[in-house]
Amino acid sequence: MQTHVFIDGEQGTTGLQIRARLQARPDLHLLTLPEAVRKDPAARAEALNRAHVAILCLPDDAAREAVAMIENPRVRVIDASSAHRTAPGWTYGFAELQHAQARAIAGAARVSNPGCYPTGALALVRPLVDAGLLPADAALAIHAVSGYSGRGRAGVDAFEGPGGTSAPAFQVYGLALAHKHAPEIQHHGHLAERPLFVPAYDSFRQGIVLTVPLHVRQLAPGASGTRLHEALAEHFAGQRHVQVLPPAEAAALTHLDPQALNGRDDLRLMVFDNPQHGQVLLAAVFDNLGKGAAGAAVQNLDLMISG
Repeated sequence: MQTHVFIDGEQGTTGLQIRARLQARPDLHLLTLPEAVRKDPAARAEALNRAHVAILCLPDDAAREAVAMIENPRVRVIDASSAHRTAPGWTYGFAELQHAQARAIAGAARVSNPGCYPTGALALVRPLVDAGLLPADAALAIHAVSGYSGRGRAGVDAFEGPGGTSAPAFQVYGLALAHKHAPEIQHHGHLAERPLFVPAYDSFRQGIVLTVPLHVRQLAPGASGTRLHEALAEHFAGQRHVQVLPPAEAAALTHLDPQALNGRDDLRLMVFDNPQHGQVLLAAVFDNLGKGAAGAAVQNLDLMISG
């Protein structure tokens, strides 16, 4: 039997990516609304309640409204917005976050897709907290640069649509230090302190480099860059979509390319270590539209319909 999937907000950046990945699959039937009624509440409600799985690619408030429209108890939901990422009753859709997470997603009725930046931050930080190597009360600073598609459809249209302007070379934002991803990282990272999160956009379309700088004195006694790498490699061993670069390969790098994994659903993690100065740099590279958005949603969908 085919699984009926409705993508609410399928014309947005993430929705278009998800639809492109699903439309040729024989095991799925995509429910699609005509353009004239795409935003009509009654038509949306009917499609939401007819779906086996509804994927929400909407702004936060609209995602909450969509969930409220669902009356059919058999409808399962994947929410790609940030509306429910720390909400009770929702399963966090980062399958590799901990060893039981994929199983939890497979059995969940409500799944919140992770944010793109939190995907990289949590992959680097959470296993180290769980391993007792990084204290939960460490004062963390997280720096990240994304392609302009991270701004959503509006960001893409601003630089690629008719009359679009040239993308700016580099822009740091979130200067009020109140970015909505910080609580998500703190909550799912099991951190006692809110991390200092500094995001930026650059002039490329998609891709992310995210880094977490650490002083060895911030770590648990006896911890080192080598031990951090070992913990990450052990945590993600055998995972299809997350790779931890071997130390020799990381040491040979002279720069990180945020576009290196574009078009893929993979996440590459690295540990850079300078014992002389007592410093470690954790780094992640991935596609913000792949493992950071649409790829994660499809991964969660596959877990839900196969579990």
